[in-house]
Amino acid sequence: KSGLDPGGAWHAWGMACLKAGNLSSAREKFSRCLKPPLDLNQLNHGSRLVQDVIQYLESTVKPILIADDDYFATLRELEATLRTRSLSLEMMCEGKIQHNSYYQECLFYLHSYGTNLAIISFYMRHDCMREALLHLLNKESPSEVFIEGIFIPSYESGKLHMLENLLETIDPGLESWGVYLIAACKYLQRKNYYHILYELQQFMKDHVRAAMTCIRFFTHGAKSYAELGGKQTWLLKIKDHLKVYLQEVSRSSGRKKMAFTFRKKMSATDVSRHINTVDLQMEVTKFLHRCESSGTSQMTGSSLPTLFGNNNMKMDVACKVMLEGKNIEEGFGIAFRVLQDFQLEATEVYSKVAKQLVKQQKYSEIRQLLKCVSESGVAAKNDGDNIILNCLNEFKNIPAEDLDNLIQDMDSDENKIQAYVMCNKLRSAYLVSVRQEKTRAVQLVQHVRQLAENSGDDVVKAICAQWL
Repeated sequence: KSGLDPGGAWHAWGMACLKAGNLSSAREKFSRCLKPPLDLNQLNHGSRLVQDVIQYLESTVKPILIADDDYFATLRELEATLRTRSLSLEMMCEGKIQHNSYYQECLFYLHSYGTNLAIISFYMRHDCMREALLHLLNKESPSEVFIEGIFIPSYESGKLHMLENLLETIDPGLESWGVYLIAACKYLQRKNYYHILYELQQFMKDHVRAAMTCIRFFTHGAKSYAELGGKQTWLLKIKDHLKVYLQEVSRSSGRKKMAFTFRKKMSATDVSRHINTVDLQMEVTKFLHRCESSGTSQMTGSSLPTLFGNNNMKMDVACKVMLEGKNIEEGFGIAFRVLQDFQLEATEVYSKVAKQLVKQQKYSEIRQLLKCVSESGVAAKNDGDNIILNCLNEFKNIPAEDLDNLIQDMDSDENKIQAYVMCNKLRSAYLVSVRQEKTRAVQLVQHVRQLAENSGDDVVKAICAQWL
């Protein structure tokens, strides 16, 4: 008469019927006020009214464990069991829980008015993980429901292995779980739970991604190569994963194509290249670990370069290896292989090393570097000269004798003249210029005279004018 919403009254009446144990009458009352959700896959447990019903039913009769614990059941629990045994529709579940009619009633309300997440969470609360998984598959629920309802509760309660076993039992190839497993991996990565992620990737036999996680374990948080030396087992694990992947690829290529839809794919040549990178990183790690332990290490940088980074980082590795040995020659072999394997800009790396040697005042080492470069067999004609020219920007810091020795080591007269000019040694530039072929000599001497005039060097200006 007053036009009020009768829902509240029906709900209260339904709850009263439940408490009186009149289950069928409660269903009828609730059917007038409860509605199924518009979207069964929404990430909540349905309406508050449904949750109240489930909460009451679950709290009314506790499950009786069929185990030796029976002896410890209280008289009240036994009475309650005997009272509902006649009504009970028994159902054996994963957790050996004997369900009675109250649990069946829960399932009725959940299936009629609850979301998929509510149903799955109910199964999980009562150790019925298998039923939860089958419901997820049958309803083709989105991966968010799997994460919220099954995956998070499983690893939080230490039941990840149980979950993995069930996934494999239901589908030994894991194909039907692919979408859910990849979503779980992404979730773990976002949360930085890398140890659980690695365990899951191994279960999935997703060897390429497992290898990538091992790379993170190897590089993450290390401040020195002494530290990385203690983490070399991760490098061995990366190799193992990649080798297993290669074996699987070669096995499957013989047969019809295997449908590894969710596992990361990679060509055999790429995998082989990565294995080479790991081998080289092992060599680098052993070498630099030894250098740091013996105290020959000079360089300290904010980040630790490894061969798993971009090209700039790989170039830093090559520099580090050359500079941290007892001398340039000791680390040159490994550095040269890094440059060759990754096709890096060698001259740029050598110039970087030379500049660092100038800072460290190791001028004889620069000459040793030039010797190693020329003996490497792949150096271009002017590489050595360019290395010297690049480090002459620091010429003010180089003692005169060492500076002269470096310039004398250059192959090309033109480059020597350029070097002398850079260092304001105009007299030396003049002496090399006049040794050139006549026409070229004239051009060079004129240039030197102009520079002498600009810098106010009257002596060299006069010598040049006289020669001309």
